[in-house]
Amino acid sequence: MEKFQFDNGAGSTVPGYLLLPKNAPARSPAILYCHWHAGEWDLGKEELFQAKHTPEPPGPAFARRGFVVLAIDATGFGQRNGNGPGGPAEKNGPAEETAAKFNLWAGRSSWGMMLRDDLMALDYLASRPEVDADRIGVTGMSMGATRSWWLMALDERIKTGVAIACLTRYQDLILHGGIHEHGIYYFVPGMLNHFDTEAVVALIAPRAVLFQTGDQDAGSPVDGIRAIGTAVQPVFALYGKGDSFRSLVYPGLGHVYTPEMWAKTLAWMQEHLGSPERPK
Repeated sequence: MEKFQFDNGAGSTVPGYLLLPKNAPARSPAILYCHWHAGEWDLGKEELFQAKHTPEPPGPAFARRGFVVLAIDATGFGQRNGNGPGGPAEKNGPAEETAAKFNLWAGRSSWGMMLRDDLMALDYLASRPEVDADRIGVTGMSMGATRSWWLMALDERIKTGVAIACLTRYQDLILHGGIHEHGIYYFVPGMLNHFDTEAVVALIAPRAVLFQTGDQDAGSPVDGIRAIGTAVQPVFALYGKGDSFRSLVYPGLGHVYTPEMWAKTLAWMQEHLGSPERPK
């Protein structure tokens, strides 16, 4: 494990972890791991080493399978909790709200700034000599899932991804009275004047992406999940890659990450990124 940090050019230092597989060849596939929210502001990138929602700590699990793994603290989380515009005395939820207000003053969104940090982390990951920059994936649950599919839409260097428990079509969220299910960081001013989630997800085509969501997840109404699939599947088919978009909906499950989902995540990354010994 290596520790690193970078200046994000917007007044914040971003700390992270890099895990390197033992006895790996010169260039290995890599995973950009996006941690969740869950009100666990002190956790952040430490999620790599805990089985908080995955059946085993995800960082070592990926590294044992030959993947380089990188994770950073999103703004307000982990080592960045208390480093916001409200000063060191303000932490957790109040700090998140203050950061959102400050970003609006600066003409930007908290979500945009979070993704910007993630893209800079991707820059670093792709630059590492141990990494095969043509075989980088992204994954996460909840806030980490939403970061994952937005990042895939924004940057084609990410070749595949798995998003758990947060595939949300915003207009359906409104219809179900579920806006409160997501934190203030999540909202992009003006977005619904132009498009909804399916327009973002469609930008991933033709790269392979797997969504896994419970049909009882209040933050991801199931009718919205299905509407996204209906709109997006034909876009992938235009590339002759209809099978590259896969959305699994699990009956009777809420906002959870089950052993079955975890097994599918590991298998998906192995299939689409290969291993150090078996490049894709």
